[in-house]
Amino acid sequence: MPSLTLSQASLVVDAALAEARRMKLAPMTVVVLDAGGHPVALKREDGSGILRVEIAGGKAWGALGIGAGSRVLADRVASGAAGAAFVAAASVASGGRLVPVAGGVLVRDAGGLVIGAVGVSGDLSDKDELCALAGIAAAGLTPDTGAPSA
Repeated sequence: MPSLTLSQASLVVDAALAEARRMKLAPMTVVVLDAGGHPVALKREDGSGILRVEIAGGKAWGALGIGAGSRVLADRVASGAAGAAFVAAASVASGGRLVPVAGGVLVRDAGGLVIGAVGVSGDLSDKDELCALAGIAAAGLTPDTGAPSA
């Protein structure tokens, strides 16, 4: 079974942080999980808030849990009562481990298999997601936000 390597995860983290610096964003935290939800790599920039590790991890963990980027969870909350009820139920089922905002992105290998997820936290969620996308692409892997293809 294909898996996310430490080398790949380290490259994802470093490239995501480099993108954040290029964009002049607030201090960031990046967490990379394998397909089983286990941490592979994590970096927290100086000045990144005390909950950022948990938030970034929750974005990645939620993406793995629902099989789509955490943006999908945010969209479900915004869609109305039924979507919000689903996210609330998923939060309870996960022991509160998911964070329903953009910034959690699935990582797919060349064959399309999910091999992990990246969570980024520190700035606006949309900007966090851009950093995750840059990190995943830099590692030669395929990001999956769950957004419908154009």
